[in-house]
Amino acid sequence: MRPLDSRPAECIGMRYLGRHGLDGQGACGEGTALLERGGHRYLYLAHEQGPANFSVLDVTDPTAPRLLTQTKLPHTDVRSNSLAVADDLLLVAYQVSRPGQQPAGVEIFDLGRPAQPRPVGFLDLSGPQSRGTHWVGFTGGRYAYLSTGTPDSRPTHPLDDQFVVIVDLTRPDRPAEAGRWWLPGTQQGDPAPPPVRHQKFDAGFRAHNINLHPGRPGRAYVGYLDAGAIILDITDVAAPRLVSRLDYHPPMPGFTHTVLPLLTRNLLAISDESVHDHAADYPKLLWFADASDESAPLIISSAPLPPVAEYARRGGRFGAHNLHENEPFGWSWQSEDIVFGSFFNAGVRAYDVRNPFQPVQVAAFVPPAPPGSAVGAIQINDVYVTSDGIVYAADRSGGGLYLLQFEGTG
Repeated sequence: MRPLDSRPAECIGMRYLGRHGLDGQGACGEGTALLERGGHRYLYLAHEQGPANFSVLDVTDPTAPRLLTQTKLPHTDVRSNSLAVADDLLLVAYQVSRPGQQPAGVEIFDLGRPAQPRPVGFLDLSGPQSRGTHWVGFTGGRYAYLSTGTPDSRPTHPLDDQFVVIVDLTRPDRPAEAGRWWLPGTQQGDPAPPPVRHQKFDAGFRAHNINLHPGRPGRAYVGYLDAGAIILDITDVAAPRLVSRLDYHPPMPGFTHTVLPLLTRNLLAISDESVHDHAADYPKLLWFADASDESAPLIISSAPLPPVAEYARRGGRFGAHNLHENEPFGWSWQSEDIVFGSFFNAGVRAYDVRNPFQPVQVAAFVPPAPPGSAVGAIQINDVYVTSDGIVYAADRSGGGLYLLQFEGTG
């Protein structure tokens, strides 16, 4: 076990197991995926920025994670912030600093040897007005889901340059676009007018996470930044259509990141990402919405967070970000009663939502600031949880990977 540099600021309902600094490349992105193979657990981590591309660790013993592979990016103007693993494939998203640069798109790797991903295909999504792919989702089957620009995209505003693209992986060596959807008004030539910009915090009207639920395969649940939470009908992948849009900003400050369907409960868990330091864009919360009528979802509660005045002084961002997404694998935590999330300087937290009108925090872990952190605080960026309650929390400020044991609700 690698000890913490000092006592955690908060440790409730989780037990610290270990940490890995990723050989000095501890600025992690928001792509965390797990694969079980031959009695081993392999963890795949995206990085917030270069030079590292992605890392592969053996986490079979969570008290002693081992770095097996760490790949490098081709240049400093590309980042691979997101990845996904399923069906013995690894998908990695590439986003460039400026439109027209390369590589921009998604790369596919074969995981026949889990510790040594082998590139087999690439979907080039670069273009004169495309920065490529920010996020990739894939839980197996024929299709992957991207938030991306495309070679032919023509956004009406530079901040609206990434939308939903569905990719056919029937031939992993020849990935191909199967369908696309964007918010009306965000591409040139749309009959709808461009959306009204947010005055204080204009993050853009573009897609982020895209989640599916195995109980309702004809739907996609999309965090669409300043456009709110979107439900799409993807029964015809070539022509997705809008089912509903839940937009509550303004008055809230925007940047809807993740929409996690909890459909046995008729709920949606919705996170709004904090993107400014010192809680300047507060409140950035984890919301819960009633989705019993999918055409008109309604926010009914939010998860409690620690005092904003205290955490705003700690440095870095404070507020919601990624959620554990209940992937349909035997090794993945799958619960619609306990929801895990990452909250930057408020660490990783878990909530009991059996009473959706009054979510209750049941666990929290806030490690000390990692050595050399530019913001002087932990910035937990992503979280993945296994079926036996091992929590993998990734930090974006240099701390690398934290491994915890969720101790249940008591």
